[in-house]
Amino acid sequence: MAFKNLELIEPILKALAEEGYTTPTPIQQQSIPLVLERKDLLGCAQTGTGKTAAFAIPILQILYKEKENEKGRKQIKALILTPTRELAIQIDESFAAYGKYTGLSHAVIFGGVSQLHQTNQLKNGVDILVATPGRLLDLMSQGFIGLQHLKIFVLDEADRMLDMGFIHDVKRVIIKLPVKRQTLFFSATMPPEIQTLANVLLTHPSKVEVTPVSSTVDAIDQSLFFVDKSNKPGLLLYLLKNEKIVTALVFTRTKHGADKVVKMLHKENITAAAIHGNKSQNARQHALTSFKNGNLRVLVATDIAARGIDIDELTHVINFELPNVPETYVHRIGRTGRAGNTGIAFSFCDHEERTELKDIQKLIGKNIPVIDSHPYPLSAASFSTPIIKGAKPPNRNNRGNFNSSDRGKRRGTGPKPSNNR
Repeated sequence: MAFKNLELIEPILKALAEEGYTTPTPIQQQSIPLVLERKDLLGCAQTGTGKTAAFAIPILQILYKEKENEKGRKQIKALILTPTRELAIQIDESFAAYGKYTGLSHAVIFGGVSQLHQTNQLKNGVDILVATPGRLLDLMSQGFIGLQHLKIFVLDEADRMLDMGFIHDVKRVIIKLPVKRQTLFFSATMPPEIQTLANVLLTHPSKVEVTPVSSTVDAIDQSLFFVDKSNKPGLLLYLLKNEKIVTALVFTRTKHGADKVVKMLHKENITAAAIHGNKSQNARQHALTSFKNGNLRVLVATDIAARGIDIDELTHVINFELPNVPETYVHRIGRTGRAGNTGIAFSFCDHEERTELKDIQKLIGKNIPVIDSHPYPLSAASFSTPIIKGAKPPNRNNRGNFNSSDRGKRRGTGPKPSNNR
């Protein structure tokens, strides 16, 4: 199926063509017609499936068709609530790209910066507002934002809102919404509190579910390295000697750990930066921009800081430390396997991480192939690694072949999910 088969208007099709997008991803193919029918939507989808375009494209079309009947100052008719500054900026960029021929205006607001530029935009009137919860509530309380004309509300990454402690702010926003509206609700997971919130927000919703765990991990070439904790820095440097690792997103469990890895890489003249909760939003955005632009080879991140961040042409994800929650492993490695493209993920495992490894392999239903042809090998047998019943055995032909990273080239279809579009 092509975008032109989704009954999209010419201004949007023209913008998509200029971006090089012809074929929608599965979530776009399923969601766009439902949103255009003005149905509430419950989307269970991880970042990287193209979910931003799944709601941005139909919102632009709906508002474009209705704008001819409206006169006077522009009012906020669509609100997208998202947990982080980085994700808010990326969503706003998506509206700019897909809506550049619609004449619709959009703005993004978030905390951690002066509100002056943001309030000036709001005074001029905007059709579409992308916001983080805290700054939205601040500007509402100051009288800069009114939602009485709102037609469409999008809650993005609802489960992450819960993880980051924003759920009470979200509920305060919901109270201010018009009763009559269309609601689009997106969440990668559905814990009980998020399911309850969805039940409150949505009216007879259509449900779209894409990219279950198994298909996400199957699109990614995973490898496991057994290594002593003390040898992890050496193993990371060894892997980075491979020039085919053009960019690498390295995950640590802690902020302190991320800073230590960056310091070590700098000593070896490898360009790197860390993003985590102790960094200012400006510092995080600068690091992310530098990484996207190719000025940094390695970005070291903690899970909370990195979730929702999507990077074009990311070749490798490296788990310097395994996560405590197995679902987090899937989120991490999914940063390089975007919407059907193949990615490469390396994971380091020391003796203390055996339980985490067991839980991860149980979740994904497969045994991660072990590579022992490196300078710091440990015997896999000494780890008593779990064998998952019915799981695919490790690909022994691939042992040591960690530098064959010519996979994962784009297929040129759909708005780049790596921009979360």
